Amino acid sequence: MEEIIFDDIGSYPLPDGVSKEWVQNAFKTREEDEKLFTVINDAFQQKIDAGVQVPTYPQYQDMNEQFLKVIRDESCCDGPFEVKLECARIEELDAIESVAKVYKEKFGETLQVRICVTGPAELYLKEFGGRNYADIYSIFAKNVNKFVRNSMKSAKNFKIATVSIDEPSIGLNPELAFDNDQIISALTDCSKAASKWGADVEIHLHSALYYNLACETPTINVIGMESAGTPSYMDLIDKKVLEDTDSFLRVGIARTDIYTLAGALNEKYNTNVWKEQEYLPEIVTELETPQVITKRLRIAYRRFGNLIKYVGPDCGLGSWPNQKISFMLLSNVAQGIKDFRECL
Repeated sequence: MEEIIFDDIGSYPLPDGVSKEWVQNAFKTREEDEKLFTVINDAFQQKIDAGVQVPTYPQYQDMNEQFLKVIRDESCCDGPFEVKLECARIEELDAIESVAKVYKEKFGETLQVRICVTGPAELYLKEFGGRNYADIYSIFAKNVNKFVRNSMKSAKNFKIATVSIDEPSIGLNPELAFDNDQIISALTDCSKAASKWGADVEIHLHSALYYNLACETPTINVIGMESAGTPSYMDLIDKKVLEDTDSFLRVGIARTDIYTLAGALNEKYNTNVWKEQEYLPEIVTELETPQVITKRLRIAYRRFGNLIKYVGPDCGLGSWPNQKISFMLLSNVAQGIKDFRECL
């Protein structure tokens, strides 16, 4: 059996006493980098300690604005919307260098990291809605590629093993005005550097409906799906299509739809668990347990076998109540994977 790799999607709760507004301002002014980098690194270290093999830096920025603020900045562009390579930086990667350095010294090996970039369709929709400017869509795709290329080139103490393109609107947003060929072309352009540098290129779709577009993209080799919360997504995937296109799966094996999970506890205790927070830990001690997670992985593996390359929570944990409960979920996933391997 090929090794199944545990990764995570990215977002994570902020520590107590740190607000989203403070983080937003810290990224904007870059005047409090020491504190900002500590917040990023502490969360990143928690993911490593929980057992995530290919962790993503914690995403505390808006997934669109993080890239659009650079695309809109005329001093960072050579032409309309054309970002200069030196400006295409993912700021969080500067922060995690120190954690990666300690990891290398402690374990004698280079930390494998996953980065997440917002896809060209998502960025384009945010900026232009349903209007069809195919040339600008193409430029956006090339810009995303520059962010990836720059990140891979600049990494010193870690290796970018996985590049995820976040495209929640493909298959869900009726405003998307481009045809399949244009989408495949843009996805190819935005992932060329990652593929060339030998990283796995994963697409994170919120609906598996259009997974075949990713399979037809020569530079994408992993299709991500949120199958813990919506097991029926697995019914949409044709194993033969994956085999014919040399594609693999990233399978969600832990639910992250926190409001639905909390709703089940509200019903059980006839209360509001966001106010009566002593019940919230039950999400990870009663609902999303290692046993439940192992069972999901077993079902997926029976169906897809070695075509599963990555597993982890469905989506990010940014909306979860606190870091402690998020850490416990990641630890449960690690235990669930371990139990699954031992059962085989």
